[in-house]
Amino acid sequence: MAVVFHPGLKAPAHPRVSVCIANFEGEALLPACIDSVQAQATDAAIEILVHDDCSRDRSVMLLRERYPQVHVIASDENVGFCIGNNRMVARARGDYVLLLNNDAALSPDAIDRLLEAAELMGRPAILTLPQLDWDTGILVDRGCLLDPFFNPIPNLDPVRDDVAYVIGACLWCPRETWRALGGFPEWMESIGEDLYLCGLARSRGLAVRALRGSGYRHRQGATFGGNRADDGAGLRTSIKRRRLSERNKTRALIILTPTWLVWPLLALHLAALLVEGIALSALRRNATLLREVYLPAIATPFREWNMLRACRNEAQATRTISVVRWFSAVRWQLRKVWMLARYGVPTVR
Repeated sequence: MAVVFHPGLKAPAHPRVSVCIANFEGEALLPACIDSVQAQATDAAIEILVHDDCSRDRSVMLLRERYPQVHVIASDENVGFCIGNNRMVARARGDYVLLLNNDAALSPDAIDRLLEAAELMGRPAILTLPQLDWDTGILVDRGCLLDPFFNPIPNLDPVRDDVAYVIGACLWCPRETWRALGGFPEWMESIGEDLYLCGLARSRGLAVRALRGSGYRHRQGATFGGNRADDGAGLRTSIKRRRLSERNKTRALIILTPTWLVWPLLALHLAALLVEGIALSALRRNATLLREVYLPAIATPFREWNMLRACRNEAQATRTISVVRWFSAVRWQLRKVWMLARYGVPTVR
């Protein structure tokens, strides 16, 4: 159940854009995020919605005292990123929705650039902006490509705009398109829901595109246990993130991969997970990773077969793009092997 605090008189009566910010214990992060939305150099009417996922800090109090114009949905239980965003979009009134992480901040021209691109395209599309590191301003990605096993590969190509997916930290979509796609799958809870939504959109012939101008700064991993890679410190992540990530990538692979190619790729994927889990657990001399992350992911296709088969049948029945077009956003490399060679064994908390 969620308690809704209606915004004050400053909220626009007829918003063009609804900015939806999922928050969990982000009291220290929210001001920079919301201030960047309020500082947008645009004539478009913007409403701001925040879903607070049962935070134990003063996030809700901060919103009520400092940002009375914000539409706050305060959940009395922790429901995860998918449900939180679905709740916000269900209450959004704008023609477009922009999902924005609470640890991100928009450049002043961001919404104008997104709105201009969406209008010029003349057809529904999922869009994003260049993601910049919060501290350095260095480009992190312009959307992502995928390897065959649904591991993300940052798009750093300055002239490539069409991508496999855009991350939920800054995801722009027509509100009606979001509803047609069904929003985020709530059975994913968190992690991978953006990959899934964009994959479903691509399979139905919708563009998934990263713009070249403007941008947003992002404190990568500030809200969900790491997953930030540094040349000096290596890759840092968490048990919960890894568990959700491996499980949800497995689900997405089964549902979205077109034709019979799904089955050999799934077999290779599950075998690779088993080898990876055994190797990392042996290196750490601790079976926690194997037991809590890898074995549950390997069991997913068997434990959830009826649900996954139904979702796959529906997704493939509505697919309109060719197999060649689908795999145009796939890079035939082993992303995890590349990451291991560059950053070494990840630090898992």
